[in-house]
Amino acid sequence: MERTRLVFSGSGGQGVITAAIILANAAVLFENKNAIQSQSYGAAARGGATRTDIIIDDSEIFFPKVIQPNILVSLTQESYNKFAPIIRPGGLLLVDSKYVDIQKKVDAKHITLPMFDTVMKEIGKPLVFNICMLGALIGISNLIKPVSILKVLETTIPEDFMAMNKKALELGIEMGRKKRY
Repeated sequence: MERTRLVFSGSGGQGVITAAIILANAAVLFENKNAIQSQSYGAAARGGATRTDIIIDDSEIFFPKVIQPNILVSLTQESYNKFAPIIRPGGLLLVDSKYVDIQKKVDAKHITLPMFDTVMKEIGKPLVFNICMLGALIGISNLIKPVSILKVLETTIPEDFMAMNKKALELGIEMGRKKRY
């Protein structure tokens, strides 16, 4: 496996850090890979800018920060404006159509999906927006097997919320597979 460097960015409360932790755990616990996840917050926990870095590889990882991600997920306009310039040339840029207008020209494959709107239409609760985003990323990139994400979800979220999370993951995977590269 080629080293995958990811940055998930958005606003506090959107669950980008939780999604990153789930992804890293799935890679380590169920895919036999090495992974590291780190995060930074803006001035406010809810509503402030949030960034989380994830590195996944078969070999050892010696530095926990991502300088030039080959995958960037931006869930707000602010995070897109701030982080789009750091994406590795030829990388993947995934954004949500409700919150982000692609404005800058960056050398990356741009994929815009209606993740938030789909979650609201199909599930009715924004709580699982991050899981839909994670599903879309997996559907596009095939980075981790969906079953590995489900196994992590089963061990980290209350059983009452499992059906909603599973549906959000499936919705994201379905959207992402249509855009697979």
